[in-house]
Amino acid sequence: MGLKKYVAQRIVYMAIVLWLALSVNFIIFNLMPGDPILQYIGKLSGRMDETRLNEIRAHYGLDKPLHERYIQYVLNLLTWNFGRSYFSGSVSSIMSERVARTLELMGLATLITIILGILLGAFAAYKRGGLTDAFLVVGSLFTYSVPIFWLGWIIKYIFAHQLKLFPSSSMYPAAWVGNWPKDIFTYISGRLYHLTLPVITLVLFSVGGWILLTRACILENITEDYVITARAKGVKERSVLYKHVMKNASLPLITSVVLAVASMVGGAIITETLFSYQGMGLLTWNAIQQKDIPVLSAVFYVTTLLVIIANFIADLLYGVLDPRIKYG
Repeated sequence: MGLKKYVAQRIVYMAIVLWLALSVNFIIFNLMPGDPILQYIGKLSGRMDETRLNEIRAHYGLDKPLHERYIQYVLNLLTWNFGRSYFSGSVSSIMSERVARTLELMGLATLITIILGILLGAFAAYKRGGLTDAFLVVGSLFTYSVPIFWLGWIIKYIFAHQLKLFPSSSMYPAAWVGNWPKDIFTYISGRLYHLTLPVITLVLFSVGGWILLTRACILENITEDYVITARAKGVKERSVLYKHVMKNASLPLITSVVLAVASMVGGAIITETLFSYQGMGLLTWNAIQQKDIPVLSAVFYVTTLLVIIANFIADLLYGVLDPRIKYG
């Protein structure tokens, strides 16, 4: 199968997966217990008669039959018309404020995770069978299996509450409110200081998988003929590992980089909630609690789209980087 035909086929598959995901989300959102309109009224701490309640439901289209709401729901998302939140105004405006903050957190955490994971994984493979290798493997399995909310809570308790080295919440110092620093160095250092614990949580949550993956990829290639030949020529073990083995072992690592961003999304929701970080994760958590369906629909749509596109790019990269791979 040629590349063009493969891409066209994958686009069709992506469209089907996206439609199925949107449909499942719609069903889940409408099965959630509670009435969002009554929650909205409760937030206002006021009373309304039945006529006014019906007007509000009609305003958000909640008075229509389920199949009509489903069609409108799909059309709105496909045209990026996210509508208005039940509580906070335009969904697009709310998300635009939060996306950049989450990208800061996830981008920094992903970069550190990948670099640290590959270096430690390669070092574990280099020290294979020894105490260092065993320590890194056991540590990776531990952090890989520990729930992120427990991991984040322990980090927050030790470094914020006990040692008081870092703030336990917020994105910037309280003194900045109404008096933002003009010095760019002060701004960056203050933001990084408040990002430290959330980033450490995400890195520890994800780095174990990268260490194990890198180690496995290297050990899979280390018994190949070209490695044996290089050793027979007297090439040092370190040069064999980093100049020969890593080059061939890098293929699954490069494609995994694309998927790493998508895998961070779930961790970001819990981490942002735990550290009160005003990003997409905390927005999602608050929307779940309030049953704010317009916000939930938009967030899950964008997240699903990113994951689907990431998988598509990873598939293409695998074939481009390794010409032996045939599309089909």
